[in-house]
Amino acid sequence: MANERPILLVEDNPDDEALTLRAFGKNKISNPVVVARDGVEALDYLFGTGAHAGRDTSVMPSVILLDLKLPRIDGLEVLRRIRAGEHTSLLPVVVLTTSKEQQDISEAYRLGANSYIRKPVDFERFIQAVGQLGVYWLSLNEPASGI
Repeated sequence: MANERPILLVEDNPDDEALTLRAFGKNKISNPVVVARDGVEALDYLFGTGAHAGRDTSVMPSVILLDLKLPRIDGLEVLRRIRAGEHTSLLPVVVLTTSKEQQDISEAYRLGANSYIRKPVDFERFIQAVGQLGVYWLSLNEPASGI
């Protein structure tokens, strides 16, 4: 894919992380992937705080793949803070989760998620879904200027 800005994968499950990274490889998505394993780590990366203090925050992810069920700060709160941030409010956020609860779906969209995708259980379907995500968000989508 042409866009080489990183992808921020916010995922606490090591198996789902490995599966997603493998799916990126199978779909020839070459963007660097930054993995945050909880909500605090994701926010620190995005805002250049904590463990990521001093990070060049002018380089923002092409897309954030956000799980909802996260330790320390859950995905919905991460989304709320992303949308409230001056430099992060327009970043594309795709909720990628196992939750099919209508309340989670509605709240994610209310908070400004760009898309809500349930993780397919079947690996081949998951690879296909990640490939479609990559094509759309990294090749076809036109990001807002300044991000």
